[in-house]
Amino acid sequence: MSDTHAQFAFVRSKMLPEAPPPASERGAAKWVRQNFFSSTINTVMTIFVFVVVIQIALTVVPWLANGVWSGSSLSDCREALAGETGACFAVLSERWNQLLFGFQYPSELYWRPLAAFLLLFVAIAPVLFQKYVPSKMLIFTALYPFIAFFLIWGGSLLTPVLALAGFVVGYFVYTKLVAQSFALGFFGGLFAALAFWILSGYLPVEGILAIEPVESREIGGFMLNLILGTVCVSLSIPFGIALALGRQSSMPIIKWICVVFIEFIRGVPLITLLFVANVVLAYFLPPGTNFDLILRVIIMITMFASAYIAEVIRGGLAALPRGQYEAANSLGLDYAQSMRLIILPQALKISIPGIVNVAVGLFKDTTLVSVISMFDLVGMIRGPISSSQEWNGVYWELFLAAGLLFFVTCYGISQYSQWLERELRTDHR
Repeated sequence: MSDTHAQFAFVRSKMLPEAPPPASERGAAKWVRQNFFSSTINTVMTIFVFVVVIQIALTVVPWLANGVWSGSSLSDCREALAGETGACFAVLSERWNQLLFGFQYPSELYWRPLAAFLLLFVAIAPVLFQKYVPSKMLIFTALYPFIAFFLIWGGSLLTPVLALAGFVVGYFVYTKLVAQSFALGFFGGLFAALAFWILSGYLPVEGILAIEPVESREIGGFMLNLILGTVCVSLSIPFGIALALGRQSSMPIIKWICVVFIEFIRGVPLITLLFVANVVLAYFLPPGTNFDLILRVIIMITMFASAYIAEVIRGGLAALPRGQYEAANSLGLDYAQSMRLIILPQALKISIPGIVNVAVGLFKDTTLVSVISMFDLVGMIRGPISSSQEWNGVYWELFLAAGLLFFVTCYGISQYSQWLERELRTDHR
């Protein structure tokens, strides 16, 4: 024992507390080292990107900071800048109404599309947030398309009322015939609705409970992009589901009709379909027929998006195990019940990322209507605004504003889809 004490002058009797890690192994310093300087290649790339970002910032920040917001022409902006670098944001202050509503929509009626836009959020809330919004709000959701049409286009109130009545008649016939056969109920309701709309076209509705009408050619700006994007996405999803189910049908005629439609539409550029809607379609109509251009464009864009969504949903159907179909059969469910209650909910959940991808791409593709002389947001920038004498030569500011509008809309759609995926997650990971 004495030898041990002679060798060790001090023996610790208690454990020391844990020491904190070095400063380079914790917090922001650790994150920076791991993400930017973890290797020689990463260090070189970090320095290179940093230099590029600094160069861009030195160019863009003064351009934004010195921006001129007041003025009636490009010459006023140049006088205010006095030779310095700066943006001419005065064009946004002067022409914001044309960017949003077009240059022909009556300014005293701006409240009508604004009201329709605000009511859109009320209408889609029961669909997007079913758990948090009362289901009774779905009644307003069903009425919203007719309310929005009346607000934006105006005219007689009986026009949207008769359109709604056609759907009611079709649904009533469907409920009476669907017990015998789903196909009989569907086509019976469709023919009943079409017959009602054809007969109602002969009724004198002009001037009855009417507000100031607005022609389709007067609608433009970002409002036109929103109309096309909202309507076409809303219509293409149910049509895409029908095409996907038809492609997997055991009935050869229906299957090959869907296959030919999907493959043909997917093999044709959207811009070609828009030219068909603008020029070629008129040759197949009776002389003197006035087929609204916006309606023709909606039909073509909806057909285009439906084909892509059909393939996305077909992938979701193929991803389901065969046992789900067998389980539906074992419960004694017919085809319509098994699809509505078991198969489609799971397939649509799997297909959410693909559907959102198509929806975002479709909304951005609505700018292609500018090539057929429709003055949407891009059409307004390339046409009446940039070609005007006051603002000839202003491009960056206008396209920056357009990019921000589309980014906010598309980013909102993307964030909602991610939230919906988290809400529908059942694995609790």
